[in-house]
Amino acid sequence: MSHPDDHDLTPALTLLMAVGCGIMVANIYFAQTLLDLIAPEIRMTPWVAGGIVTLTQLGYGVGLALIVPLSDLFENKRLILVATAGAVLGCIGVAASTSALPFLLASVVVGVCSVGAQILVPLAAHLSSHARQGRTIGLVMSGLLSGIMLARPFASFVAEVAGWRAVFLLSAGLMTAIGLALALWLPARRPEARLGYGAILASVANQVRLHPALRLRAAYQSLLFVAFNLFWTAAPLVLIREFNFSHGQVALFALAGAGGALAAPVAGHLADHGKARATTLFAMVLLTLSFLAAGWAVAAGSVLAFGATAVLIDSAVQLSQISGQRIIFGLSTEARGRINAAYLTIMFAIGPFGSLIGSASYQQGGWPLAAGIGTGIGAVLVAMFLLLDREQRRSPSLA
Repeated sequence: MSHPDDHDLTPALTLLMAVGCGIMVANIYFAQTLLDLIAPEIRMTPWVAGGIVTLTQLGYGVGLALIVPLSDLFENKRLILVATAGAVLGCIGVAASTSALPFLLASVVVGVCSVGAQILVPLAAHLSSHARQGRTIGLVMSGLLSGIMLARPFASFVAEVAGWRAVFLLSAGLMTAIGLALALWLPARRPEARLGYGAILASVANQVRLHPALRLRAAYQSLLFVAFNLFWTAAPLVLIREFNFSHGQVALFALAGAGGALAAPVAGHLADHGKARATTLFAMVLLTLSFLAAGWAVAAGSVLAFGATAVLIDSAVQLSQISGQRIIFGLSTEARGRINAAYLTIMFAIGPFGSLIGSASYQQGGWPLAAGIGTGIGAVLVAMFLLLDREQRRSPSLA
């Protein structure tokens, strides 16, 4: 393994890695606000249009499970560049598609290859000096989080001006530029591969078996991610069809919803002070009440109230995510990367189905049905916490 000195990771390179993470991960969220534009052009029925987002995110889950562990075997810079090139080709394929099958196949490629972001984050930690490691990870993760939150407004703004295909062509251009910059300035890191690929994959799966807290937190966050995807797939349809919003206005709504990211540092502070469990329960109750309020807001015709529920739902997901990762990172310092890979893989194997549920439920019963399902998911989470977390109270990892 290379042992970089303090000069390997300059502020400029840290910024480049953060921006790269944001652009890569944004690819899996672009389609959420564009379904009503994409579906008619590729001859896909509204019933199954949510499958676009679902397949992209499932592809991301496959990449998390099968590609990210390769960073413990192969030179990291080359792996990131190969993944970035694959994502560029996938985006071009999406933009060029005229029917459902090639579009969906290209979407899976985009999802799988966008996991370069999850190789960049630990690489930043390796390249950083020990004294600045935490700050470096925080900065790079802020880029990733910004990409998730800004993907929807970016897609809506660009689609309003130049059409939905331009969103993916522009992303391909941005990733090409990022890839060239990383090729020029990113240092190499060749790991000491003590385990084979099969052994590393088996070790990731073994973490799930060893740690009940990991299983529980992954289950919680998977259901929260289902609710998150349900909301952000159905909400643009509500705004366009029931509030007569343009895509530019939908972008502003999504931009306001990104305010939920402000909950992340609050959750981290609470978790550091032993309040991770209480924060998790609060997040679940907040999600439930927010979906109830969202149902009322649309029925009352209040866009402002609907926007407030979007912020609260995003906040609930962030509160639980940060609290959960604070807990699972304390389970084993030696296997922290594999534990996080297992957690994220489970989350992206289950959570993306929320997009399919959101699209189908809105087509079947409108926003009342979609909001009702979201409320039900929140109620199930609260029940799970009260029934299952009680058995874990003596575990210090669940403080």
